[in-house]
Amino acid sequence: MRVIVGISGASGSIYGLRLLEKLRSRPEVEIHLIVTRAGERTIFLETGKFAADVKSMAHFSYPVEDIGCRLASGSYPVDGMVVAPCSIHSMAAIATGVTDNLLVRAADVCLKERRKLILMVRESPFHLGHLETMAALARIGAIIAPPAPAFYHKPETVLDIVDHSVDRVLDLLGLPDLQAKRWQET
Repeated sequence: MRVIVGISGASGSIYGLRLLEKLRSRPEVEIHLIVTRAGERTIFLETGKFAADVKSMAHFSYPVEDIGCRLASGSYPVDGMVVAPCSIHSMAAIATGVTDNLLVRAADVCLKERRKLILMVRESPFHLGHLETMAALARIGAIIAPPAPAFYHKPETVLDIVDHSVDRVLDLLGLPDLQAKRWQET
């Protein structure tokens, strides 16, 4: 299974890093990574990790400026793409088809080819323009999955909270984590 992971400059880079860790533990998954320049900066500010550290977690990584690479073509088959976190800037560019970088172009290709595109939009609060953009994206096939933690699984650490949202994304990709804490009726 081929999955593209995009990391934009929104706060919450831990979601993208944790998704990479969980995907990397799955031998059947080939990871293609795109990190925006703002994403690289946010990763460093939030985690102290350098871009090279993050890129080493993927099988393939691409410069965000490389709009001529294989991920920019619908003829290159992938099973889905997740942008984690997804900035409002990236979300708006994807919604309008302004494909001026590889992250947005790869997302656009997923939409036009009817492939799974999951956006972990990281912003709060949302204004009406944000919500209308999300609705437009949902109408054209994107899945909007903001990190919204639940607490029924009684998280004890920040990582427990992060994992809840990442595990939901893995479910959407068809790659459920067998260790995920699920709702249990009492």
